[in-house]
Amino acid sequence: MSNISLIIEERAANIGNFMVGRLLPFREKRAVGPFVFIDHMGPAHLSDHENMDVPPHPHIGLSTLTFLFEASIMHRDSLGTELEIKPGAVNWMTAGKGIVHSERTPEYLRHSDKMLHGLQIWVALPKELEQMEPNFTHVEADDIPAWEEDGVSYKLIAGEAFGKKSPVPVYSPLYFIEIKSKEAKKINIGKDLFGESGLYILEGSIKNGEHVYDPRQILITTEASLCEFEISENSTVYLFGGQPFPEEHFIFWNFVSSDKELIEKAKKDWTEQTFPKVPGETEFVPLPEPRIK
Repeated sequence: MSNISLIIEERAANIGNFMVGRLLPFREKRAVGPFVFIDHMGPAHLSDHENMDVPPHPHIGLSTLTFLFEASIMHRDSLGTELEIKPGAVNWMTAGKGIVHSERTPEYLRHSDKMLHGLQIWVALPKELEQMEPNFTHVEADDIPAWEEDGVSYKLIAGEAFGKKSPVPVYSPLYFIEIKSKEAKKINIGKDLFGESGLYILEGSIKNGEHVYDPRQILITTEASLCEFEISENSTVYLFGGQPFPEEHFIFWNFVSSDKELIEKAKKDWTEQTFPKVPGETEFVPLPEPRIK
């Protein structure tokens, strides 16, 4: 990354009954392209009496992307979707004007030891689509474009790059790419990227000039077209980015919008429990107190 403008360290955040590493938003960088939120879940060892249980909670104005390395999560939402996500697959949920969902350990795993490890990502919607109808898409691991070049493995998890297109139905120009290498290699892919770009180091390290960067860091470029770095052996990194929006997007809790009035309406609707319900679920996460960021 010959044009690194910002280095973000992973920070602990409590999302209920376990901790995650929060990567975005950051006080000096609220978004990278349309990406406004990234959590690194785990790796966490859960014993036979520990389970992931995130009760129904709402979203507006964004798409969520769940990508697991290890684990299994049962997704249920107010559209009636009930689907288990497994490692390598993609859950892409577009909230639009409003959706509610829960995330839990599947029933068959609730009494055994298990791992939880993955990424949860929010992608803001363009202003003109913030109030679109909600929808949900699941893409199996085998359907994600994957290829190898000069001994380096690539996956285009979402968006378009390298002349390829992921089947994940995104709503603005973006990319989310996995890069794995068993050997030290020079990577020069700036010509295939656009807009703003960030790189998250999951394992291993990368080198830029005389500097070495280790896991749990995000590097933000000043210009995606200059993306060049050396990846060390046995490393995995994730590139994400795209065209930023012309207008600012605000975040309050799980609500994202370019219009603060839409966020205030969502707060009122959730407090009064007028959002659509998740079939079979009676719990819910209460509205927190913090102000709009």
